[in-house]
Amino acid sequence: MPLSEHEQRMLEQMERALYAEDPKFATALEGSGLRTYTRRRVYQAVAGFLVGIALLMAGMVAQQVWLSVVGFLVMLGCAVLAVTGWRKAPKPGEQPQAAGAGPQAARRQGRQKRSMMDRIDERWQRRRDEQQGGQ
Repeated sequence: MPLSEHEQRMLEQMERALYAEDPKFATALEGSGLRTYTRRRVYQAVAGFLVGIALLMAGMVAQQVWLSVVGFLVMLGCAVLAVTGWRKAPKPGEQPQAAGAGPQAARRQGRQKRSMMDRIDERWQRRRDEQQGGQ
């Protein structure tokens, strides 16, 4: 059963108060959460990227094109994992929000539902309005 808005606000206030009073303890409590998982994933991706570089170099030295291609693909995949993992990691003292929790999540979902063409049209209109206002 999901928490009501009032209960969510109260929980957020309690979390903020805990971080304000004892940030070290609060950080220790969240140690096994999403932030640790994403940090570990980024470290693994960096290690995989280094393995990809080694494969790429080994393929070049051995004159095996397929090995170099595999190394490049490993590097590319690990770079994507590292970047996506880094972006998803919550900041220290910030709790990850569940889908549909709070007004920020609703705004994010609204932004995602708009089509790309709508966003392009909106930007085009904004630029045209700015140019007309400046002349």
